[in-house]
Amino acid sequence: MTFSSAIDDRYFEDYATGAIHRFGTIAVEEDEVIAFATRFDPQDFHTNPEAAKRTPFGGLIASGWHTAGLMMRLYADHYLTKVGSLASPGVDELRWIKPVRPGDALSVRVTILDAVPSRSKPDRGVVTSFIEVLNQTEEVVMSMRVVNMIMRRPDRAAS
Repeated sequence: MTFSSAIDDRYFEDYATGAIHRFGTIAVEEDEVIAFATRFDPQDFHTNPEAAKRTPFGGLIASGWHTAGLMMRLYADHYLTKVGSLASPGVDELRWIKPVRPGDALSVRVTILDAVPSRSKPDRGVVTSFIEVLNQTEEVVMSMRVVNMIMRRPDRAAS
């Protein structure tokens, strides 16, 4: 499914409960896997290709936090509105389901679970989405539930 409005003209009203959106792809590059993990998640299976071969993973894998960052890039570039995103109060049920490896190509599937106008602030609404990150063989490698506050369309906020 595609949105009926462009990302730079997308507001709360454009996020329809039940809609499923697909975005991608983004490449998982070995040098980025190692650089990210060296700085933020320094475990051998993320930073050292030779040592990673001796782990249960049998080779280098991306940090789950790196995978989340790749997901966020796709989510921000294609799903979140450029004019109405107000932030997120949090994420629930974050799961790293399968290892992500250099050479993988990731895409994102987002299901809108709920879109509710705010009772206390009529200029915005709350969108709850279920995000799945898929690899090139359509296996889900990560999932999470996220809540975003989104501005209502200016001509609708007062109604």
